[in-house]
Amino acid sequence: MKLYTINTGYFKLDGGAMFGVVPKSIWNKLNPADENNMCSWALRCLLLEDEGRLILIDNGMGNKQDAKFFGHYYLHGDDTLEASLAKNGFSKDDITDVFLTHLHFDHCGGSIVKDGEKLVPAFKNATYWSNHHHWKWATEPNAREKASFLKENILPIQESGQLKFFDVNNTITAITGKSLPEYNSGIVTNLSFYTVSGHTDCMMLPKINYKGKTIVYMADLLPSAAHIPLPYVMAYDMFPLQTLQEKKLFLT
Repeated sequence: MKLYTINTGYFKLDGGAMFGVVPKSIWNKLNPADENNMCSWALRCLLLEDEGRLILIDNGMGNKQDAKFFGHYYLHGDDTLEASLAKNGFSKDDITDVFLTHLHFDHCGGSIVKDGEKLVPAFKNATYWSNHHHWKWATEPNAREKASFLKENILPIQESGQLKFFDVNNTITAITGKSLPEYNSGIVTNLSFYTVSGHTDCMMLPKINYKGKTIVYMADLLPSAAHIPLPYVMAYDMFPLQTLQEKKLFLT
């Protein structure tokens, strides 16, 4: 197995929203805000090569939105999905599987590209993986989360016929016990995943067995190293107390 870091650029989000109840006097030392209270965040993905498969975990924001959209999020930096893949000797056509932890635009925006007036899959040879519970949540969004689920990022995946769902249980109810639901991916032997629902319903966290160690891609359960302390929970999270409990299962 080989793992590759895939950098797709940086964007900005409001620091207060990112750190929730944590005072700015504390979080500003960890990720200093600009004059508009915005902090920079990496759009960093992971590429897994194993058993003849090339699996891309998330794919960043993409580049098909208009200038107004990108103006809200200050997309910046020299890294792109294509350049990062090429740096490691790959192209988008080499990807066999796209594992979407969840369908917020900053995690799945690179799934779809514009081809003239059409919206088509960026990874034409890949299977895209989600789950029924999260797909329903994303395609029938609540008012609070609707702005993060963009139809142009989501629906063309299904229309292409390249979408498959993992069979999982809904985890939106409060967690009990001392473990999270874990599922085999069925893609390669060394890849399984957990489901968590504090940030959004049925987000999937890939678990990778790598050279005798276990790696978990934490997606937006831990959006940055600055969010490791338990109370550091985003205001974006749908169910912050569930996030707190899910973090605790990993960190304590």
